[in-house]
Amino acid sequence: MSAKDYYEKDFYAALGVTKTATAAEIKKAYRKLARDLHPDKNPGNKPAEEKFKAVSEAYDVLSDDVKRKEYDEARSLVASGGFGGFSPQGAGGTAGFDLGDLLRNSGGSGGFSDVLGGLFNRGGGAGRAAARARRGGDVETEVRIAFAESVSGVTIPMRLSERGTCPTCLGTGARPGTAPHACPVCNGSGLTTRNQGSFAFSEPCTNCHGTGSIIDDPCPTCHGERTVVKSRTLSTRIPPGVADGQRIRLAGKGEAGQNGGPAGDLFVVVHVTPHELFGRSGDNLTLTVPVTYPELVLGTTLTVPTLNGSVRLRVTPGTSSGRKIRVKGAGVIRKDVHGDLIVTVEVAVPQKVSAAAKEALETFAAAATDDPRPAITAALAATARDGSR
Repeated sequence: MSAKDYYEKDFYAALGVTKTATAAEIKKAYRKLARDLHPDKNPGNKPAEEKFKAVSEAYDVLSDDVKRKEYDEARSLVASGGFGGFSPQGAGGTAGFDLGDLLRNSGGSGGFSDVLGGLFNRGGGAGRAAARARRGGDVETEVRIAFAESVSGVTIPMRLSERGTCPTCLGTGARPGTAPHACPVCNGSGLTTRNQGSFAFSEPCTNCHGTGSIIDDPCPTCHGERTVVKSRTLSTRIPPGVADGQRIRLAGKGEAGQNGGPAGDLFVVVHVTPHELFGRSGDNLTLTVPVTYPELVLGTTLTVPTLNGSVRLRVTPGTSSGRKIRVKGAGVIRKDVHGDLIVTVEVAVPQKVSAAAKEALETFAAAATDDPRPAITAALAATARDGSR
């Protein structure tokens, strides 16, 4: 990221969050904006595409703890009026402190070392440091799969939009056949120096905006930005047993690294479409089967569906409504997991009965001698005895 990015862009404003926003709040804001501004949803809408780029860039920084810390430190330094710090030795003017020492003393990983070090990676002027390898940004996307696919696993193609090196100018920002040239004001360093008393202060060059280079003829594809939003299709395996809302990490499948750095990760949030018959409890599938009262009393054999066919279940005489019957191995099956299908039999009470059926029920009720509510009957009897004393 260039000094211009740290110096001018407000990534919190781009996502519509405060500086104290939590990681969850940042992610929520990004996902809503990315969904609304995605190029697939706004074909040919240039303003929406530019906003999508800005939102993606902001999330790339603020979703990474190290990058966010670097960004906040740089912005804090800008607010204090000390951006660029004391001039590095050899940059011209009188150097009261060596900013290179400040960068080295920061530990070389995160903080001012990464942020301010980028100020000297411009062109071939004084203070130039070797470009550091940087890890690519993480990418997050969402997919929706069918219930049966969540149980058995599925391989799906995913179309991703992300920022990458412009294929036309190969990252120079200049039209092919031309090249950027060193800024004549800062001699390619990206910095200008002004003296104040015994100190020399360095600050981003206003002529090149801290990049160290001038592009006379911008690339027609990226318009001098050096990167573009690219689309790629990735074949992704969703493992068996994935749950609704589960977040899957695919290492190294995110944005490409910079200057030889490793690629970021891809995070896939999986949404599972509910099934009209089956439910899920852990690695077990659930199914409710309506039965008649005579079937529970007399017993029966039921044919019930599974996700891979059907099975026959024996309902023994005298089975209670709500009883669960287990079908081994008919649930989620993974390497070390073999879930079951849990079938619940539930009596279906008819809303309308014929005259013959009603007569038969009345005959049955008159002939029935067992008390279906013995505990309730005993409690009522005890209450009556207490009241008679």
